[in-house]
Amino acid sequence: MKVVIEFYRTRVADDARAVIGRETALAADLDNAIAIARLLARTLNMPQWPDAVTISEADGAALYSEIIAAQGGGEGRI
Repeated sequence: MKVVIEFYRTRVADDARAVIGRETALAADLDNAIAIARLLARTLNMPQWPDAVTISEADGAALYSEIIAAQGGGEGRI
């Protein structure tokens, strides 16, 4: 399936979101898409470290969303 993986920063005051990275990928299933997102979170050249990630189908239907652990804290949630 074709998925869109978006990484973004959030502002706590009003929950505003700014997309800082977006990639389209082919994944066998949701687990594979999550694995791709985890790899991209570590390797994609983004202007800032992302706070969260969402995975959507090509038509925009959300499949998965997660908060990303802090950069310096070792193994994070994603």
